[in-house]
Amino acid sequence: MASADVLNGNFEAWSNASADNWTTVDTGINVSQNTNTIKTGTSSAAITVNTATQGSTDFLQNIAVTAGQNYDFSVWVYHTEGGVKARLFADGYRGYSDPNLVNQWQQVSYTYSATTTKEIAVGLRFYDTTGFDGSETVYVDDFEPTTSAGTGGGTGCSDNEITFSLTTDQYGYETSWSIKNSSNIEQAIGSNLSNSTSYSENICLTDGDYTFTINDSYGDGICCTYGNGSYDISLAGTSLVSGGTFTQTESKTFTLGTAGGGSGGNPGTYYQSITTQTGYSLKTALHNLIKNHTAQGYGAIWTFYANHSLDTYYDNDGTILDIYAEKPFGSDSYSYTKVTNQCGSYRGEGDCYNREHSFPKSWFGGTIEPMNSDIHHIFATDGYVNSKRSGFPYGEVASATFTSTNNSKLGSATSALGYNGTVFEPINEFKGDLARAQLYMATRYQNVISSWQTNSTYGNAILDGSSNKVFETWQLNMLLRWHANDPVSQKEIDRNEAAYSHQGNRNPFVDHPEYVEKIWSVN
Repeated sequence: MASADVLNGNFEAWSNASADNWTTVDTGINVSQNTNTIKTGTSSAAITVNTATQGSTDFLQNIAVTAGQNYDFSVWVYHTEGGVKARLFADGYRGYSDPNLVNQWQQVSYTYSATTTKEIAVGLRFYDTTGFDGSETVYVDDFEPTTSAGTGGGTGCSDNEITFSLTTDQYGYETSWSIKNSSNIEQAIGSNLSNSTSYSENICLTDGDYTFTINDSYGDGICCTYGNGSYDISLAGTSLVSGGTFTQTESKTFTLGTAGGGSGGNPGTYYQSITTQTGYSLKTALHNLIKNHTAQGYGAIWTFYANHSLDTYYDNDGTILDIYAEKPFGSDSYSYTKVTNQCGSYRGEGDCYNREHSFPKSWFGGTIEPMNSDIHHIFATDGYVNSKRSGFPYGEVASATFTSTNNSKLGSATSALGYNGTVFEPINEFKGDLARAQLYMATRYQNVISSWQTNSTYGNAILDGSSNKVFETWQLNMLLRWHANDPVSQKEIDRNEAAYSHQGNRNPFVDHPEYVEKIWSVN
């Protein structure tokens, strides 16, 4: 236990009325020695909570942990009124005590698996519940870890460790949230939040059905009137619920365990209605299958990127996978940390990343839903390079006027392309991804896309005004060529699964690349 002792976890040592070694005691609580209500030894800590602002109730200390070791943290809690509950903290927010169990000791525990050697914070945070009268005492005793040899790499949660991410808008204090189980018992809550701030915490939940509810007291949600707020709950990298655009309140359900738990949908059963169709009949059948997705709002794209647009394929460093900067066969010139480096303003390449509509907004008429937030065609890219691409069509460049650090180009089209104008050419590694995104748009919005031809000059250059073929011949031929030359990769499959969990529909040309030829090559 040499590397993970919680010092004075039995609260026997006190100096100047303070518990020795507990270095973070926030302003919303008072801590004193108690010799009457004890679990072990001769004294416990009497913690009086005087605020409903949870961020001012931390009671912590730092300890060292060693990679490859498992640590069984536990603490005993004694509630006197039931108006507050205690939450165990061990390098993140863990389980809660049950505030309804008053006048008796109860244990809150958590097994932590250290993947790196470092210092972590352990302790408690307190949350007000219904009936909190502004001041309440909770007794705490026997905060103790035990160690055992481990293999490392575990989740630290024997059930389901979900990741909850929230970015507030400019009025964070208006926002509150909760996760309740099927018995309507709160498992996690949050309120009194800071403005324009990103939060992330891991929550351990057992198998079962849960309801996530988020409230905005003003009634304008958290996106997009006063900021780009969003939320996401994920399990093992797969989004279970997400959003940000609502009015007063929004509730979404999810299931953990064998009955559900974030499956991206079975591509086999998803397409069971697709049998012998070919040509534009197949395209119409696919349109009917994918047309009713649930728009999550433009702000929710940031959270999707933070969870599902990370580089675990090339540099494998967990930074943002930027398709206009990634060098598949060499070191990237720069990299972006999720959330921290999202735009923002930029003056040049490498300043920040933002949201690239591969099918530009001007082509479908502006910030119109559901197109404006449809994640299947919106990729994380460098903000400056995104601005260079602007609303120009994708194409193949003969003479470049701009070249990004990974060799994406803007310039005049090659004579062989069949189009005489300025185009933007991504690198070969992502041409198939972008082609399948364009073909998705032609299918998902088949019912309205024929009216988009005159929305913009460059939209007119690639759209033919029909609802079936959709693209001008030069553009269609290029997309089919890019699709064939850059087959579906694992990163695309993973993104498609995440997109399904995010908004409820799939890109059929990722699941079934053969559908491309069955639709457009027979017409």
